[in-house]
This record gives sequence, structure tokens and C-alpha cells, in this order.
Amino acid sequence: MAAPATTYDGLKRDIRAGKLAPVYLLHGEEGYFIDSLVKEFDALVPEEEKDFNEHIFYAPETPPGRVMDVCMQVPMMAERQVVIVKEGQAVRADELNRYHKYVRNPSPSTILVICCRGAVAKGKELMAAMKANGVIFESKKIPDYNISPHISGYITSLGLGPDPKAVEMLHQHVGTDLSRLYNEIDKLGAILPKGARVTPEVVETYVGISKDYNNFELIDAIAARDKLKVYRIAEYFRANPKANPLVLTCAALFSFFADLLSCYYAPDRSEKGLMATLKLKFPIQLRRYRVAMNNYNAFQIIEIIHAIREFDSMSKGNGSRRGEHQLFAELLHHILSAQGVI
Repeated sequence: MAAPATTYDGLKRDIRAGKLAPVYLLHGEEGYFIDSLVKEFDALVPEEEKDFNEHIFYAPETPPGRVMDVCMQVPMMAERQVVIVKEGQAVRADELNRYHKYVRNPSPSTILVICCRGAVAKGKELMAAMKANGVIFESKKIPDYNISPHISGYITSLGLGPDPKAVEMLHQHVGTDLSRLYNEIDKLGAILPKGARVTPEVVETYVGISKDYNNFELIDAIAARDKLKVYRIAEYFRANPKANPLVLTCAALFSFFADLLSCYYAPDRSEKGLMATLKLKFPIQLRRYRVAMNNYNAFQIIEIIHAIREFDSMSKGNGSRRGEHQLFAELLHHILSAQGVI
């Protein structure tokens, strides 16, 4: 039996190397990793054998007894069969727990993959059986502070060089949706030659994010209190609303000022100390915080965070009928003129 591999990369390597366990439980909040691993299991069965030796079930539609019966069947003219159960998160814990009977004594010629996409699996007996005879992979959401290093690492894995500003542009534009992120980066990997650098110009050309008018540039302009640039970017956002949804801009602004406030309460305000507090990977990422600390004090930041919360509420129709771009212009004015009074 394969040794348990609890990381995504380790598990993927084991599957490709043929180091397989009889049962896998893939569960957790981040759906991308689960979907990707399911594709790896799917690839274990040659195309010409899929009709006979690959079985895909959906937990809400198929009782565990039916699945376990299939698992006990002998593969047809093959070494193994693959049985995948999807949507396990959509059934009750006691229903999912019934699989423990099979997991305690699995068929050596079947690979059973149970998927709970978007939720942590429950069932004490199932978990105990999995720890004894299978592999459990919990797919956790990547924290927002770790997305930029994650993007850099993925770009590097494709043989490309990540430019810090381009990485931040991708982060601010796409957010934490890994499926979209990887799709955009894979597109760059298919277009660019090995060793090429992913620059802001590359992102602008192939991803469609303006290198001059985006959330990254807006936050830099706000940090510097560059009013002309702030309002120029805001006008671009107003003219191109589909490419620049304000809900993402609002989230980016809130995250920036929340982090900026953390800088004021950091025990060590040296470059190394602030980078540790903010969990930054590149020194260039700290520059905007240094600039902003010269332009906003802690009381102003608290006032601004309060204003961002109000904008978020009113832009959703709570207490205001004004358009979101009018509200956004007022928010920017409030930010740039904050006096530190709530």
C-alpha cells in the first residue's frame, strides 16, 4: 500500500508514479485541488477501458451499497478499476459513514475515490477506517496573504519568471479563485517561451488587465495620495465596469488598509519585521505600505476602514439608491481627505 501523501503535490506525484492506495478521501473547501486530483485518477484508466473499468457515481443519487458492490467487482481484462464518488458533501454524515465497512476491507484491484468538494467530510468510523487503509487529503483554501507567493510559485513551475508587479496584478484582478488564476497562468505558459518573464505588459496583453488602470495601481496612488491618478483610474473603472468590478476593488482596499493598520501595531517596524507581520515575500511589496505610513496615521486608517464598510453596504442597496460608481467616487474623496474622525 502507498504511504499516505497529504499534500496536493505529493499526492499528485504518487498517483503519476503508480504509488496507489486502495481508497482516497478528497475533501475540503478548495474545490480546485480536488477537481485536479480527480483528473489524475481519471487518467489512470486508458480511454479504451473507461466504459468497463471506470465508474463515476454521484453520492446523492447512488446509495453506498451500490457503490461498494461495484468496488468488489473484478476489473475487465485490466489490473485495476477506478471508482469515483462525487458530491459526497451533499449527503448526511451517517450516509457517508456507511463506506467505512468497505474501507476496512477494500478490494486490492479497485481504487475508490470519495470526493467532498467544498466541505470537510464527517463520520468518525469512516475517518478511522481511512486512516488505517487509505489516504486522506484535505483541500484547504489558500489564505489571501499567501496567494501572491502561490501565484509566483505556479508561474515558476511553468518555467517562467514572475515579475512582482505582474503577480500582484493577477492577484488583485482574479482574487483567490484558483481555477481562474491557473487558467490565466496556463494561458501564459502556452504562449510564452520557457525562461520568459511574466511582466505587467505581458499580463496586459494576454490576460486583459490594464497595466496602468487596475486595483494594484489604484492602491499605489491612494498610498501616495496622488489625487489626479486616483480619479483617473476611477474614471477608467467607471467606463469599463465589466473589467473592473468594484466588489473586488472594495475588497482590495479593505485588505490594504487593514494590513496598513497592522503595520502601526507591529512590534518591529523594520523592513524585516513588517514583511513578517504582513507575510510578504518580496521587499517591493512593502514599498506601498511605507509610502502610505507617511500619508495616513492610525486614526485616519480606522476612519477609512469604517468608510469602506459603509460603501460596501450602500453599494448593495442598503440605505442608498445612488449608483455604485457615484458612491465609489465619494469613498475615494473620503479616503484622500480623511481627518481621523469616525
